[in-house]
Amino acid sequence: MKINRIISLLLVVVFSWGYQGCTNLDEEVYDKLPVEEFGKTPNEINSLIAPIYRTFKNVFPSNYLLLSECSGDMAVTPTRKGGDWWDGGQFKELRFHSWTPSTSLVVSSYNAAMESITLCNKVYKMIDVNESIENKEQILAEIRGVRAFWYYMLVDYYGNVPIVTDFDDTSLPSTKSRTEVYDFVVTELNAIKDLVRDDVSSSSYGKVTKGMVYTLLAKMYLNAEVWNPDGGAKWQECIAACDEVLDLAYIIEPNFKASFAVQNQTSQEIIFPAVFSTSDGGNHIHKRTLHYLDPVALNLKVGTWNGVSAMPVYVKSFDEADKRFDWSFLTGEMKDPATGDVLITAHGRPLIHTLDIELKYNIDEDGWGQVEQEEGARCSKWEFENGLNGDMENDFGIFRLADVYLMKAEALVRSGAENAEATRLVNELRKRAFDDDAKLLSSVTLDDIYNERRFELAWEGFTRQDMIRFGTFLDPIDGWKEQTAEKYLLFPIPRTALDANENLTQNPGY
Repeated sequence: MKINRIISLLLVVVFSWGYQGCTNLDEEVYDKLPVEEFGKTPNEINSLIAPIYRTFKNVFPSNYLLLSECSGDMAVTPTRKGGDWWDGGQFKELRFHSWTPSTSLVVSSYNAAMESITLCNKVYKMIDVNESIENKEQILAEIRGVRAFWYYMLVDYYGNVPIVTDFDDTSLPSTKSRTEVYDFVVTELNAIKDLVRDDVSSSSYGKVTKGMVYTLLAKMYLNAEVWNPDGGAKWQECIAACDEVLDLAYIIEPNFKASFAVQNQTSQEIIFPAVFSTSDGGNHIHKRTLHYLDPVALNLKVGTWNGVSAMPVYVKSFDEADKRFDWSFLTGEMKDPATGDVLITAHGRPLIHTLDIELKYNIDEDGWGQVEQEEGARCSKWEFENGLNGDMENDFGIFRLADVYLMKAEALVRSGAENAEATRLVNELRKRAFDDDAKLLSSVTLDDIYNERRFELAWEGFTRQDMIRFGTFLDPIDGWKEQTAEKYLLFPIPRTALDANENLTQNPGY
C-alpha cells in the first residue's frame, strides 16, 4: 500500500470519529500526520485504535441492553398514558415477541455490530502496514479481540451472519452458520489470549486484556450448547477460562456500588467497560428510565424521558433482605426536597414508582395498551451524580468479576462437579448482598444460580442470554406475553441487510 493511502485512512478514522481517549491520557489532535514518526508514542497508538473502543459506548447501555432486557423478563418500555414511548410499536414487539426484520432496534443493533466490525478491519489494516508501530503484534491482537466481541454479540442475537476480516474485500459476503461464527470467535480468542496485555491497571482499563479475552471465552463456552449444539457442552473449558480470570488481580469489591459509582473506573471488579465521559457522549441510562419529575426529587438538572422500567415479575422475585434491590431499582414516593410533598405528575397523580405496571388505556387487539406515567421501578444501579446536568460519566461494566463467579458456579453444577466450590462462589456474592449470614446457601442448584444471576446482574444485559440457556425465554409471562415460537430464540437479519446483499440468508421462521 502506498503511504498516501495510509495517511488518507488515518485521517478518515481519527477525524470522522472525533475520538477523545478511552483512557486518562491527554491525546494530541493531529491536523497533519508526520509519516515517518506517527505510531510510535502511546498517544499516537491510542489515536489509531481509539475509534474501535468508541463503538461500545454507542450501544451500551442502549441498543443491546434494551434488546436483552426488554425481550427477556427483566424490563419493559411501556407506552405511557398520552402515547409516549409508542415508538412505532417496537417495544410492544420486544415485549410480546412479535418483532420483524424491520423492527427498529433489531435493525440498528445489527448495523452497529457490522459497522464496528468494518471499523476493526480498517484499523487492523492500517496498523498492519505501518512499520513504525511498536508492539504491533499486541495491538493487532487487541483489535482482533474487539472484533471477536462483536461477533460474540452477533452469534448470540442473530446467529447466522457473514464473517468478514479483510477490509479490502469488497465482494458481498455470504451467510455463515451459527456454528461457523461460534468457531470463528473461539479460534480468534484462543489465538490472541497470550498476545494481549495481562495487567489490571489504570492504563489497561477499557482495553482488550487477558481478563477480557478469557471472560469472553467463558461466555462462549458457557453458551456452547445453544450456539454450537453439535459441538456439545464445554463446561470444563468454561471453568478453565474462568480460572484464568480468577488468577488475575480482579477482586469482588466489598462495596457493590463501587462498580456503578460516578468514578467507577477505579473498581477492580470491572473487567471490561464501555468508557464514558460527560464531554464525549456520556452514559444516558438515567434519561431512558427516570420520570420527567424524578430529577426534582434526585437533585438532577437534566431532562429525562420516562421510558424503561423493571418488569413486575422480576422485581417481585427479590428477597426483601437483599440489598441489591435498593441498589438497582428506584421505587416508592418521589418527593419535592423543598416541601417534602410527593410530586404530582402532569396527569394529577402522585409520583410513586410502583412495582406493578398495568396495561389499562387504549388496549389494542393484541392486549397492548398504555400505562400510568409513574408506574414501574426505575433503573438506579448507576449512581446519579448530585446536580448532574447532562449525561453521566459512570462507565458501563460490560464484564465484571461477579459474572465470572456465577459462570464458573454454573459450569461446575452442570458438569456434576462437587458442589462446595460452586456454593462458595455464590455465597461470596450473597455475603455482600445480605447482612444476615442465614441467607447464605448450604448448597446450590441450577435454579439458585439462575436466580442469583438475576439478582446480581439486573440491567447489565444478560437476561435474554441467560433465559435462553436455562430454557425460560419462550415461556409465558402472566399479563404480558403468551408462550412464543422457537424462531424468537434468534432475531431476524434486517430486511435492509437482505435487500443490500443477495448472498445473505434469513433466519428460519422470518
